[in-house]
Amino acid sequence: MRFRFLLQPNWLLLTLVVFVFTAACYAVLAPWQFSRNADQQAQNSALTSSFTSKPVPLDSLVPAGVEPSGQAVWRLVTMTGRYEPAGETMARLRTVQGEPAFEIVTPFRLTDGRTVLVDRGHEAPQAGRSVPTYLAPPTGQVTITARAQDDEPADKRPSFLDTGKRQIYSINAATVATATGVRLDPGYYQLDQNQPGVVAGGAIPLPQLDDGPYFSYAIQWLIFGSMALFGWGYFTWREARPGGALDNTDKPAKPKRKSVAEILAEDEALEREQAAAKG
Repeated sequence: MRFRFLLQPNWLLLTLVVFVFTAACYAVLAPWQFSRNADQQAQNSALTSSFTSKPVPLDSLVPAGVEPSGQAVWRLVTMTGRYEPAGETMARLRTVQGEPAFEIVTPFRLTDGRTVLVDRGHEAPQAGRSVPTYLAPPTGQVTITARAQDDEPADKRPSFLDTGKRQIYSINAATVATATGVRLDPGYYQLDQNQPGVVAGGAIPLPQLDDGPYFSYAIQWLIFGSMALFGWGYFTWREARPGGALDNTDKPAKPKRKSVAEILAEDEALEREQAAAKG
């Protein structure tokens, strides 16, 4: 049979690798990049909308005990209350505009009794200090404007104290609540520029309105998967044709290799023939 070579172990292995890779490209890698592109577009849309939307009271946008989500993320909200520095933490291993930074997050108790987590901005590391110095939040009642954010994924690494400052690895209300004992609503709120409580390093800059490379990456994965499948099909077709590299029909059998003893015997026989011819 012409396609019998497909059952050879090396060809079966090649087929498995090609089809697994193609399936991964089409079912996992490309959809993953499409999903990231959709998330980026949704973020850009929400951020663009927030530029033209006026700040609204927090309770009119995010009910108590509910995490900001969907169209609420990036919206500007106003809150009146007091900072609770006893529950303050620092998010470590951050990057702000390409530079290492700490983010200062402080509980904020509203006048209605609920407490939310506020990101007061970033501070750069300071030479000779494991923890940078930063401005304490204002005392007394203040009104602030901040952008609603959903929680970052919780980090399994525990919080710890360093020179009296508690440090965390992700800005997550549940993580901070566990570390400090302060009851917090889900999500957090990122202070806008020039608001009461912003640290000297400044508020967290807004992300760039760019869709990023995710869509082109998704197309590339689809192309790679198609190329692998096309290549497998081409080489299969080529080998199945008469005269293919794996086609043994009408090809002369390779001569059997002679043993050393056979070669020596032939040499002796040739020498005897030559000696007889001379005699």
